[in-house]
Amino acid sequence: MIQDDLSRDAEARLAAVRDRIVRAARVAKRDPADVTLIAVSKTHAAAAIRPLLAAGMRDFGENRVQEAQAKWPALREDYPDARLHLIGQLQSNKAADAVALADAIHSVDRPSLVEALARAIAVQGRAPDCFLQVNIGAEPQKGGCAIEALPALLRQARDAGVSVVGLMCVPPAEIEPAPYLALCAKLARDHGLGEVSMGMSGDMETAVTLGATYIRVGSALFGARV
Repeated sequence: MIQDDLSRDAEARLAAVRDRIVRAARVAKRDPADVTLIAVSKTHAAAAIRPLLAAGMRDFGENRVQEAQAKWPALREDYPDARLHLIGQLQSNKAADAVALADAIHSVDRPSLVEALARAIAVQGRAPDCFLQVNIGAEPQKGGCAIEALPALLRQARDAGVSVVGLMCVPPAEIEPAPYLALCAKLARDHGLGEVSMGMSGDMETAVTLGATYIRVGSALFGARV
């Protein structure tokens, strides 16, 4: 009975979030299929992830390599088509583990990390999709490259064979996110990048209307962090 309740709850949460995406896409005259939903499963145990997998969710986001290594090999045995996105700050000494584990890395933000990822990709022959994270609000406490450093970082990554598909940003908290999300989408267009990873539970509609192609949703799918 408890498992049935968990399954129904997961299905309802997922349906509600997908409905929000569809409605926002229609407002923007976009195809909802062009927006990939990432369930941010960081801090949540495998037992909380499985009901969403059973409900059809396939893209999940983790902050830490170690946490992902502890959860996802077993989950992928049952759901081999699940895709893992690393969305947290990545240490250069974890680059090889990240390349081995992740389908996408959303937080490439400095030359040393590009170098480490390029070495790992060359050794493993495996190239996850990479997003350059931009510190869109110029906040000293946040990761991400400065806007003015973006062209050089993108050039370095391309020259090194790192597969950069788009940009990622986290706008400043407690203020209107739209200008920052719009700027991130514009930067992606200006640099010929087709993917934009932005938008969370509280601002997903705004992100979709402004061009997000990946949105990272945690609390609306899992409830409060544990």
